[in-house]
Amino acid sequence: MQVSVLGSLNDGSVDEFVQQIDQYREEGFTRVWLPQTPHELDLLTILAVALREVDGIQLGSAVVQIQVQHPMLLAQRALTLSTISGGRFTLGIGLTHQAVTEGMWGIPYNKPVRRLNDYLDGLLPLLAGQEADAVGETVTTRGVVVIPNAPGPDVYIAALGPQLLNIAGRRTTGTVTWMTGPKTLADHVGPTLREAATKAGRSQDEVRVVAVLPVAVTDDVTAARAQAAEQFAMYGYLPSYRVMLDREGYPDPEDAALIGDEATVSGRIDELRVAGVDEFVGIPFDASPDNRARTRALIRRHDGPFGAGA
Repeated sequence: MQVSVLGSLNDGSVDEFVQQIDQYREEGFTRVWLPQTPHELDLLTILAVALREVDGIQLGSAVVQIQVQHPMLLAQRALTLSTISGGRFTLGIGLTHQAVTEGMWGIPYNKPVRRLNDYLDGLLPLLAGQEADAVGETVTTRGVVVIPNAPGPDVYIAALGPQLLNIAGRRTTGTVTWMTGPKTLADHVGPTLREAATKAGRSQDEVRVVAVLPVAVTDDVTAARAQAAEQFAMYGYLPSYRVMLDREGYPDPEDAALIGDEATVSGRIDELRVAGVDEFVGIPFDASPDNRARTRALIRRHDGPFGAGA
């Protein structure tokens, strides 16, 4: 199982972000994923800077929301990042939430399955260097993006429910999950994704489950749980994540976090490996810099076929 870390744009400093990526590379991480939120810096612009400045590490978007940019625009931006980095960029995309699309942007959230398929009909050919000719119900894409020698990035979907997992298994590299525990990953996410791949004539090895979860290696479990409860409270109310928490039997988002000493967190990470996760992405969330460094050191030791806890 590959292990990665989720970076942050919260401080708003491009220089500090580049330093953060360089630090993760020095610590031995091979990939850093970054989220795009509506109120922060533009993720793909920042990734262009980081990929140019820091060599030897992969960067991925987890995730870019598709409702606010046309497939051709996203293909241009993604292929540009691939050119800058020599193929070190991974594109994660998603539909975000009704509260964002309708509440902030005034864009209807209806027909999400149709919207995602229409979007991929335009995006995937363009990323493969082909012409797109896709007349869709929610978006139409016609034309070609001419960026010579740009490797097409792997595409992941933020898919949790069966319909989106089916699309991910048939059409993309896989899914990036959040607030999803080992039982749900083992019984629902992985099997649904891989069954869809098989029905589409693909090998199950062609699709991957990337699981993102908060993690804190600490001796003060009570304090860390309180921090997790405060930081991740909203995910207990957003419908897609609430379903995943309920499936797992987690009353609250902090129950999904991996919290404890090295032995405890190692055991929780190994549960993800057994559940069929291909890549674990940890979010070190403890307010203590020392505990965050301790957390990164622990999860880094789990990278590879076996990892520290196997």
